[in-house]
Amino acid sequence: MDSAAIDRFAASRGRLAALAYRLLGSAADAEDAVQDTFLRWQAADHERVEVPEAWLTKVVTNLCIDRLRSAQARHERAAGTWLPEPLLEGDPMLDPADTFEQRESVALAVLTLMERLSPVERAVYVLREAFSYSHAEIAGILDITESASQQHVHRARARVTAERRRGGEADPVSARRVVEEFLAAAASGRTERLVALLTDDVTAVSDGAGLARRLLRYRTRERVASYVRAGFKPTPAKRRLAGGSPAMHIAWINGAPAVLAVIEDRVVGAVAFEVREGKVASLYGIAAADRLARLSESWRQHGSGTPVIEAW
Repeated sequence: MDSAAIDRFAASRGRLAALAYRLLGSAADAEDAVQDTFLRWQAADHERVEVPEAWLTKVVTNLCIDRLRSAQARHERAAGTWLPEPLLEGDPMLDPADTFEQRESVALAVLTLMERLSPVERAVYVLREAFSYSHAEIAGILDITESASQQHVHRARARVTAERRRGGEADPVSARRVVEEFLAAAASGRTERLVALLTDDVTAVSDGAGLARRLLRYRTRERVASYVRAGFKPTPAKRRLAGGSPAMHIAWINGAPAVLAVIEDRVVGAVAFEVREGKVASLYGIAAADRLARLSESWRQHGSGTPVIEAW
């Protein structure tokens, strides 16, 4: 393959990875899809490819759809143990992030809700909402009609928005303040203060540090507060599991404020918060090591700041 073809692929690589991440919810799987796309690009007759960007988009999208349809993926996701892989602010897979819709498309809540869509509905939704492709372009990518594309995106929007409790974008300063108050209340054991910081319809989801067979889900303010209080209470057993006494940092992942537990530049746990009208509306706790690899690498390269708790 000549250098011009390699350069054309390199120019599209970031966009392809961002698209694949939204379709799969996993940075590792997205990288695999992009690599498979490159292998197909190597084998392609470039003289017959009229628009390389469109060709590459079609290939990576359909590779992702095949992955979502695979027996392995269906088993992993149907088993109720799947959460999206969180990414640190500034990660190129979170681009583009110019509009509210583009930023929403990588929110952990939206990536989780998209699991309820069919693979084709998910692809149409992402291509339209996050990348602003026209229905004609989407029809060409997925080999469907324009009217089918319109129907798919209509159904996808309805399913996502039916359960998406939007409150507008949280102001970063006020959202951080809410998380700081929440962390202080959790660390002090003031359960009543925790309850006061939660919305009436709050939900919490945890992967149980990768030890539970299924995701742990909590509803009602009292149950969520109890879960948080127990989770943030340090014990010798938890420190052994984490590999030490982590420092607690506040950072942004997937457009939301989060608490990161960090040991020697390695992220061993993350709790992402959705803040609505000055209160916490949802929490996502992720501690499975395979879901934190890219986040840890990004933190080693770009993470900084004074921890809110020096040693947990």
